[in-house]
Amino acid sequence: MKYCIIDDEPIAHRIIEGYCKNLPYLQKKGNCYDAFEAIQFMNSIQVDLIFLDINMPKLSGFDLLKTLSQPPKVIVTSAHKEFALQGYELDVIDYLLKPFSLERFLKAMNKVSENNSLNQISSPDSQKSSFFLKGDKKIHQISTDDILFVEAYGNYSKVFLTEEIIVNHEKISSLEALLPDSDFLRVHKSFIVAINKIKVIEGNRIAIKEHFVPIGQTYRQRLKHLYRI
Repeated sequence: MKYCIIDDEPIAHRIIEGYCKNLPYLQKKGNCYDAFEAIQFMNSIQVDLIFLDINMPKLSGFDLLKTLSQPPKVIVTSAHKEFALQGYELDVIDYLLKPFSLERFLKAMNKVSENNSLNQISSPDSQKSSFFLKGDKKIHQISTDDILFVEAYGNYSKVFLTEEIIVNHEKISSLEALLPDSDFLRVHKSFIVAINKIKVIEGNRIAIKEHFVPIGQTYRQRLKHLYRI
């Protein structure tokens, strides 16, 4: 994904560039320090995503957006929260309030990925959805098709994949919100399973490969739509 940073503060460019380096699929195409420079840049080079400041000399970031007939995806980066409503009226993907953390940046990028998925034509060959998680001092891109199940781990969670286990910094409730309801099911207060990875449901547990996941009593009703009695 090609991106450009539009901000009149050089330090903001450095921070965003540093965060973007954690995501190998991002490719920087340019740095612009005012709106007029950005207009000239985007007339010559096409990008998929811009990180856009609001308060800039001569022309604001929102005024810049209004000049674009087909704007790319936009993540606003601003120190002024009072412009947030106007930003969403202009269909920005997310509004990051400076200073923002790496974790908050990753959530914004997950929204970009979700937006890409919504814009894709649904077909058996469509790209699998994915999201980013911080774990083991690395940023992992997780394909939902690789997930076997998720286990709560205190204030963290364990994501069991086909080839590895990632301990990450998100609570299980946050991961539940990220995962599509059509493909994943909460079966216990501490477990979410991938429906298509279920091998056997036996008594109060579910077999997934060599693992056994318990079924919580209050969650049993949710399993009934998976089978006919």
